[in-house]
Amino acid sequence: METIRLTTAQAIVKWLLAQRTIVDGQEVGVFAGVFGIFGHGNVTCLAEALEPVQDRLPTWRGHNEQSMALAGVAYGKAMRGRRIMIATSSIGPGSTNMVTAAAVAHANRIPVLLFSGDTFQHRIVDPVLQQVENFGDPTLTVADTFKPVSRYWDRISRPEQIIQSLPQALAVMLDPATRGPAFFALPQDIQAEAYDYPARFFEPRVHYIRRPGPDPRDIAAAADLLGGAKNPMIIAGGGVHYSAAVPTLTDFAERRRIPVVETVGGKATLVHSHPNYAGPIGVTGSAAANAVAEVADVV
Repeated sequence: METIRLTTAQAIVKWLLAQRTIVDGQEVGVFAGVFGIFGHGNVTCLAEALEPVQDRLPTWRGHNEQSMALAGVAYGKAMRGRRIMIATSSIGPGSTNMVTAAAVAHANRIPVLLFSGDTFQHRIVDPVLQQVENFGDPTLTVADTFKPVSRYWDRISRPEQIIQSLPQALAVMLDPATRGPAFFALPQDIQAEAYDYPARFFEPRVHYIRRPGPDPRDIAAAADLLGGAKNPMIIAGGGVHYSAAVPTLTDFAERRRIPVVETVGGKATLVHSHPNYAGPIGVTGSAAANAVAEVADVV
């Protein structure tokens, strides 16, 4: 078996570059770029691996970990989950600054990949700068604060673990049912540890976001309901955007003369001047949309 000897950090970056997808008919990288603030937790390994590949995976220096990670979340939303940004921080408070961004991505099911430096696994150097000193549990670090707000979380304690963990994380981020932030804690010594990785691990792979169609029986049942409805209403959510279904929704609403109301995630599914647009619905919505909902017999 052909192998390539790399540090863990170098292998991570090489694998990231090999992940491809199709956007608007063109093959591009799944990962569009990196926002980073580099300190002792990530500069000598991950940053070193990123520097020579900036022509393919550009890295931009952030000024605040929360804002740069939030920018990554915004990019994932703007791209409708088809491409993903990366954010990386050092350890300690620099890492915890990204927790809010992870929570935003988690609540809104938006993919973003977060890398944080972590304490030395060998524990010979202990404590280190900005380490959380929990004397009752030496395995606990600030990286654990990401667990409740991550769709995928892992601490890499051996170089070879990324062979399984990275593809698993990407599968989570690209699946509309599980999509959200993936977080990796990268201990400083493990980032620098070398391993003979299988060459096939770095072979380019094109990923597709699965779009399972509805059950025909559900379509038939919905058609029967709409056929007998006097005051139907459509609630448009964020899935309309992520499925690139705005033209389909617009055409259907126009032909059937059905009013469309929107959730927060579904904003701009119809332009506000469209005759079928009735406004946002719910407690933070509009009186018009809620009035339409009050008399609707099929939603």
